Amino acid sequence: MDAETILRIRPALTEYLHEFDGCLGRVTNRGHAAAYVVGQLSDLDRKSIEPMADAAGVPVRTMQEFLGLLKWDESAARDRLQRRVARRHGHPHSVGIIDETTCVKKGEHTACVQKQYCGAVGKLENCVATVHLGYAADGFHTLLDGELFIPEDWAADTARRRRAGIPEDVNYRPKWRIAVEQIRRALGNGIRFAWLTFDEGYGGKPPFLREIDVLGQQYVAEIPKSFVGWTVEPEVLHREHARDKAMGRPRKLPRLKVRNTPFAEVGEILKHSSILRRQPWAPYRVKDGEKGPMVWEAKCIPFWIKDEDGLPSRPHRLLFARNVLHPEEVKFFLSNASESTPVETLLLVAFSRWRIERCFEDGKTELGLDHFEVRQWLSISRHLILTAISHLFLAEFREEHRGEKSWPDSGPGPHRHARLDAAVVDRRPLLPRAGRGDCRAIDLNAAPKRQSTNRPSQENDPAFTRHRHQTDGSANVPMAHWLAL
Repeated sequence: MDAETILRIRPALTEYLHEFDGCLGRVTNRGHAAAYVVGQLSDLDRKSIEPMADAAGVPVRTMQEFLGLLKWDESAARDRLQRRVARRHGHPHSVGIIDETTCVKKGEHTACVQKQYCGAVGKLENCVATVHLGYAADGFHTLLDGELFIPEDWAADTARRRRAGIPEDVNYRPKWRIAVEQIRRALGNGIRFAWLTFDEGYGGKPPFLREIDVLGQQYVAEIPKSFVGWTVEPEVLHREHARDKAMGRPRKLPRLKVRNTPFAEVGEILKHSSILRRQPWAPYRVKDGEKGPMVWEAKCIPFWIKDEDGLPSRPHRLLFARNVLHPEEVKFFLSNASESTPVETLLLVAFSRWRIERCFEDGKTELGLDHFEVRQWLSISRHLILTAISHLFLAEFREEHRGEKSWPDSGPGPHRHARLDAAVVDRRPLLPRAGRGDCRAIDLNAAPKRQSTNRPSQENDPAFTRHRHQTDGSANVPMAHWLAL
C-alpha cells in the first residue's frame, strides 16, 4: 500500500461517516460516533469504552452516555447502512447469510447473559448470543444487521429486564424469528439476495424455511441428519372416501392416504435409499487449499418436506456432500431452487457461509465486537450497529484499493452455471492484521459448527482460526498509523 493510499484513509472515513449524520442528532453526537469508530479501527489492545475514550481525549463518562443515554436513532443508522450497501454493492449473484455468534461475559447483570454453549471457548460458559445477517457479493462481504437474543428466562423476569433496560415491547423470540425479521428489514431497505444460506440451527426449523419461501427467496440450507421428508411424493386425498361416509366418520381433508411411503430422516435416506444408491457420487472441487485442491462428492435428489398441515410441500432439492479425503464427513443441504439449477451452484452457495465467519473474526480481532463492557440493552444494541458501520467502511476501503479484481464474475444465480472450482477458494482476509504475522483464510472444510441444534456457532473454534492465508507485506501497516495521517 503506497503513501498516497494511506493519506486518503482519514478523509475517506470522514466523508463516509457524514452518511450517518441525520441519525445522530446533535453535532456532539456525531463527534462521539466518529471517536467510537476511530477507536474500533485503531490498534488498541482492548476496544472497550475506557481505552477508546482515553485515546480520543474524551471523558469516559461522555462516551458511556453516548451509548446508553444520549438521544440518537440507532435503527435509522442501521437502515442507512443497508441502503448504502444496496446502492453501492448490489449484485445479481449476492448471498445473504444468517448466523449467530457469542461473546463471553462475566457476572449476571449484562443484558441477556446466561450460561450456554459458547463457541468462543468451545464449552458451556456465561455469555450473550447475537443473531446476524451478512451480505456477500463477489469479493465483498459485510454485516448488515445484528441483534441481541433474549433467553426465555430473561423475558419472564420483569425485575431483571428493568435493571438491564430491556423495553417492554421486546420479548422472547426464537433465533430463527429474529433472522426472518432481519431479512424483512434488509429487503425493505433495498437489499436484494439471489440466495440465502444458513447452518442447521436454522435449516432444521421448517417454520423458518416456510417463512423464507413466503418471501420468495431461494435458499440452500444445511440441515441435521434427523430432518424428515419424502423421496417420493406421497399421495393426498382431496375428497371424502365412500367408506368413511358409510362409517359416519368425517375426516379432515385434504389428508395423506393411509398407504403411502413413510417419511424418513435424511441420515437414513443416505444409508438405505435405493433412489440415492442408483446415483453415482460426482466429484466437485470446492476449494484450492495449501496442500492442493479439496474435493467433495455430491448427490442430489428431489425431496418433499411437510408443510404446516403435515402434507407434502412442492418438490425441493436434497443435496448430499461427502468429503473425498474423509468420507465419514457428510453434510446435508436442502434447497427450494428449481430442478434446472446446477449442483455446482447449490454447492457454491452452501459453502459460502465462511464469509460471515470471516466477518465475525475480523469484528472480534480488529474492531472489538466482543470487547464491550456495557450492560444495558440499548448500549449493546448501539455497539452492534456501530461495529457494523466500522466493518462496512473497511470492507469498502479494501474493495476500492485492492487493485486488480481477484474474484470471478461468475457466481450463484437462479439459472446460471457457476464455476465452483474457481469461485469457492481461499481469499485474502478482509481486514489487515496490525503486525500479527500469519493470517490464513477460514477453512471451508472445518468440522460442522453444531454438534446439535441447541449449540450456537463456534466462531472462534481453532478449526477456523488456524487456517488462514499469508497476507502480502502491505497488510502489516497498523490501522492506527492509517488513521493518524
